[in-house]
Amino acid sequence: MRVHTLTLNPAIDETITLDTLVPGQVHRARAVRQNAGGKGINVASCLADWGVAVSAHGLLGRDNAAPFEALFAAKPITDAMVRVDGATRVNLKLVDSAGTTDINLDGLAVTDETLAAVLDGLADMAAAGDMAVLAGSLPPGCPPACYAGQVARLRDAGVHVLLDASGEPLARALAAPVLPHVIKPNRDELAAWAGEPLPDIAAVLAAARALHARGVDQVVVSMGSEGALFVNGDGAMHARLALPPIGPLGIPSTVGAGDAMVAGLAAAHVAGLGLAETARLATAFAVAKLGMAGPNLPEKASVLALAQDVITGPRP
Repeated sequence: MRVHTLTLNPAIDETITLDTLVPGQVHRARAVRQNAGGKGINVASCLADWGVAVSAHGLLGRDNAAPFEALFAAKPITDAMVRVDGATRVNLKLVDSAGTTDINLDGLAVTDETLAAVLDGLADMAAAGDMAVLAGSLPPGCPPACYAGQVARLRDAGVHVLLDASGEPLARALAAPVLPHVIKPNRDELAAWAGEPLPDIAAVLAAARALHARGVDQVVVSMGSEGALFVNGDGAMHARLALPPIGPLGIPSTVGAGDAMVAGLAAAHVAGLGLAETARLATAFAVAKLGMAGPNLPEKASVLALAQDVITGPRP
């Protein structure tokens, strides 16, 4: 089984570590790091670290494709990205002791012809029994129903589809006749879809169960320090791990943790794991990523050890 990731709006993530971010003040950076990024790219990178066969699909600007090409060669990840004129966007991530501040830019505008080349390439490469992860924001010029259409196309070909999106693209996909097998919103994204605040875990669980009842096989909601909820036909599971490791920069950056959880979900599907085992592995992926710079996982034994420490429990 191969996993295919789709990243229509990739980015070079420039992570700047500061002592304390004070608006309006001049700062001296403690460290600066650039990584090829974007949700699907991050997922592909973590899956490759885990040993899963993975292909990356999407759009890259020719002017600064080198960081992506180096990542794909090093992991290895099959490079199925379509190159276009121009430069891939650069997103800033300011990390201090209080957390991460993201400054995201618009991506390269997409044409109908280029979009068709990407989506056709994914549909042609993904075989029945494979998995596709459609992840991230859509670039300018991309119709908001793009994910909805691709979900139907891939499911019709027998591909298992995981969607990690937000806003209108997520709403369109969840209003479509054919739904993804798996979605992984965070709490705020789920609340935006529900049209109401989700003040406690019971409210989050009710919204997740409503989506499952509508036809999404598995709904996974990440909730930051409160862990994550996993809902499927076998029930509901709450998973959490209280003590994340500290990263090499001395600050437990959350950059890419949600994408690592998506990679954990994909790895669990490839391994045929049940609900509780999936909850442990996906949570371990996310927490293990907190201790790493860039879209990387530590060695497999470390992730498996974390998975044993994940606290899981059924939700009524």
